[in-house]
Amino acid sequence: MLSEPKVLIIEADPQLGRELQAVLKFINCNPVLVSDPASWKEGIGKVSEIQAVLVGTCNSDQVLSSLLAEIHNLDEHLPVYLLARKGKEPTVAIDSASCILGRLDVPPNYAQLTSALHQAEVYTDSHRATSVTQRPVELFRSLVGSSRAIQKVRKMIDQVADSDANVLVLGESGTGKEVVARNLHYHSTRREGPFVPVNCGAIPAELLESELFGHKKGAFTGAISDREGRFEMAEGGTLFLDEIGDMSLQMQVKILRVLQERTFERVGSNESRTTNVRIIAATHRDLEEAIRQGEFREDLFYRLNVFPIVTPPLRERVEDIPLLVNELVRRIEHEKRGSVRLSPAAIYTLCQYNWPGNVRELANLVERLAILHPYGVVDAADLPEKFQAGESPVAEHQIDALIGSPVTSEDLDPRLPRDGLNLKEHLGYLEISYIKQALMDTGGVVAHAAKRLGMRRTTLVEKLRKYGLQRPS
Repeated sequence: MLSEPKVLIIEADPQLGRELQAVLKFINCNPVLVSDPASWKEGIGKVSEIQAVLVGTCNSDQVLSSLLAEIHNLDEHLPVYLLARKGKEPTVAIDSASCILGRLDVPPNYAQLTSALHQAEVYTDSHRATSVTQRPVELFRSLVGSSRAIQKVRKMIDQVADSDANVLVLGESGTGKEVVARNLHYHSTRREGPFVPVNCGAIPAELLESELFGHKKGAFTGAISDREGRFEMAEGGTLFLDEIGDMSLQMQVKILRVLQERTFERVGSNESRTTNVRIIAATHRDLEEAIRQGEFREDLFYRLNVFPIVTPPLRERVEDIPLLVNELVRRIEHEKRGSVRLSPAAIYTLCQYNWPGNVRELANLVERLAILHPYGVVDAADLPEKFQAGESPVAEHQIDALIGSPVTSEDLDPRLPRDGLNLKEHLGYLEISYIKQALMDTGGVVAHAAKRLGMRRTTLVEKLRKYGLQRPS
């Protein structure tokens, strides 16, 4: 059984100390109360087990300064919060290198204290991890999510990965088409070979041929030496042609020849070169419509479309958003660019957004929140206005996928992310979702909602207060 997080309270006022102990026990913490600042080290056990230190009345600013210095010397990454009544904050000078994350009002506020401990947990996790204890981060190598849509994509990858069949990955921008391509390469027999991506829409048409096939010295102005192309770079591996729907008709002919004959020539050369690469192409365009418009060759389409995989938009797999947020935060932490956590209410709000930019838009949001709220906990009210407004809410049946009927093992085979997840946090997301659904179904009558959820009315009232939820009008 996992031990409860230990919180050290240094408070000379016995009544306030007992109040803090009671609140911390209520939120499943293990409070350790020290009334004498001079003996704060006694009985605390291992420093690594302490989640945060709450420093209150110390009788004098001199004692407080000395105490903060001792804590910093013992562990420079031990999160500290100062306790003070409004208008009576300590005037002691604080070293900029210390780990004082903020000040808390007394008497203790439940929501403020919960948020502070969460922030302390984030801060500690991101600073105490070492290269020895931290598992390697292979972000997005595994497709993140446990929804039916993403499970279907995983199954198709497993089916085609070991073959050399051409794969066409279709889907909206930002849905992770390159992630699918990298997964195909990683699980194939070519995984030891190179994976070479090319964005066909980002390279001017007149330069794309040289980029793909290479060129000879003197082939054109600026060709001062021989240069190998992406096909040669990808020899024995996988060549990923992203946004192939934006490729010119002239280049489509050349790609078709390589697919048929497995040979090509560098620009300015008559020497044929054989190639042994697997082609994975991707586009956000409707290629069948492009064929009808005369913008894409039908023969090339059928060559590429041997095994199509469609990446689902984020609005069709909202139940994956909590896992995606965890993965994105882990990437930020791994790159040492800070950290952030989102409350269950914030996650629920994000699940009701339409996500026109898909996972890429979610990644940008998480990065922005990490900058605006470093090592903090973001609530629904802290989200940018367009996410709170629910401008383009997802269809009700999509929300049901997250908060509808209980999920059984027959309906879903949940997959634990490679780097794990915060189970308590993930279950919190589900809990708030079910509570919201029960309140909506019962017209906001707490007693009836509690009955639907199989709990006492008082328990539900406390959970509403815990998550900052309000009954629907």
